Amino acid sequence: MKNILLAVSGLNPQIITETLYALLMEGRKVDSIHIITSRLGRDHILKLLQPKGPLDAFLEEYGLTREEIDFNYANIHVPKDSEGRELEEILNAQDNELFLRTCLELTHRFTSNPDTALFFLVAGGRKTMSSCLTLAAQLYGRPQDRIFHILVSPEYESSQEFWFPHKRSVRIELKDSNGNPFWRETKHAEINLISIPFVSIREYISPELLKEPQPPAELMASLVKDDLPMLHIKLSEGKIIYGKIELDMHPARLALFAYFASRKKNCTREGRCTGCYECFVNTREVLNDQDVLTQLYKKIPRSRVVEEMSNTGITSLTKENFNSYKSKVKSDIELKLGIAVSKEISITSIGKAPDTKYGLNIDKDRIRIEY
Repeated sequence: MKNILLAVSGLNPQIITETLYALLMEGRKVDSIHIITSRLGRDHILKLLQPKGPLDAFLEEYGLTREEIDFNYANIHVPKDSEGRELEEILNAQDNELFLRTCLELTHRFTSNPDTALFFLVAGGRKTMSSCLTLAAQLYGRPQDRIFHILVSPEYESSQEFWFPHKRSVRIELKDSNGNPFWRETKHAEINLISIPFVSIREYISPELLKEPQPPAELMASLVKDDLPMLHIKLSEGKIIYGKIELDMHPARLALFAYFASRKKNCTREGRCTGCYECFVNTREVLNDQDVLTQLYKKIPRSRVVEEMSNTGITSLTKENFNSYKSKVKSDIELKLGIAVSKEISITSIGKAPDTKYGLNIDKDRIRIEY
């Protein structure tokens, strides 16, 4: 069986050689290395590939060769956006989504081969990088796969000179907590490989959804077995719950969503809502209900933090704001609950401009609102 090390890394590529050392000490040989990082991280990881660099030094020290480990420039994966721009650094939610997508795509690819064992290394990079790779392992991991963290003696952990313990101890310069240099032998370094237990949901996912990488929301939504899940809106907690999946939502967006949910819930027409659009309203009617929107908004605790920050937000709704909030509500739901759920519970439209009306498709009996 081929062992693949799939790691996230930031500006400290030492974790790769440290992990190779720790795995080797446990009798686990790595056949291939793949690293997910940012563009800035790649510049640091390239140190590993330099001739007679840290990786060559490790391999020579422990009787291995480059031919025994598949690791080259193509194995360093930097997420790209829709226009082909490489991820410079993870600074916002959009950057994080790009990084997560790459983690899922690579994990799906490597776990599709039953003759591989995947070693997920979550010790490097920003914490959000580790979280993304851990999520990928939980979604696609198999019994033979493992999640590892690496713990290194603190004084060696931040050293640019320490890459792994040598058979014959080497004296290197370290720095104390105040930045003052001191010298110490590498034989004193302790490296501990920590195997982190995780629960995989792969066996519960439909085979159809395993044919190609899927967004986490689609995979999670497929696990909801209720025939008709309830939509529960909790204004006091700033969130919605669909089935058993929770979604925190920005106060302004939640207020708009709750407005349409309450219109649907309070509709007096008897019978099921399928094919009925009696509670749908046009933009002008939404704007005329400003007082209702404002009252809903003020019931959300977090709204008090931002209430006075803008006079053009949900408490002073315009056509432009309405369209923006409506679009973001849909994006929030798609991201967390999946596209299929979004089609059912997002704010949808009927008719063509200027006679377009908006509302929710979900049946009113499946809506519960806590004010």
